[in-house]
Amino acid sequence: MTGADQWQDGVLAGPGGAMTDEVGVITGPLTLRTTATADGLVRFDVQYEDADEWYTLTGSPRPHHGAPAALHTAALAAIRRGGPAEAPTPGSA
Repeated sequence: MTGADQWQDGVLAGPGGAMTDEVGVITGPLTLRTTATADGLVRFDVQYEDADEWYTLTGSPRPHHGAPAALHTAALAAIRRGGPAEAPTPGSA
């Protein structure tokens, strides 16, 4: 991997929403952006759909152990479940 790989998808947060470091729980239609960097970490950021501000999903960044796309998929599933959702661990992907 060179530079950073990135995935971005819309997701409807389940009951309890997604936990962020900056503002606590956010709910409703969200956008998840997952960025994997060359140093082996993956960062998860969320925003309200069509908003300008991005927030860090609690628990981010995490090591990705070669499977950043799988962690993006796991993060989408976690946000859909709600809870409040936090960044997935590599074993949860």
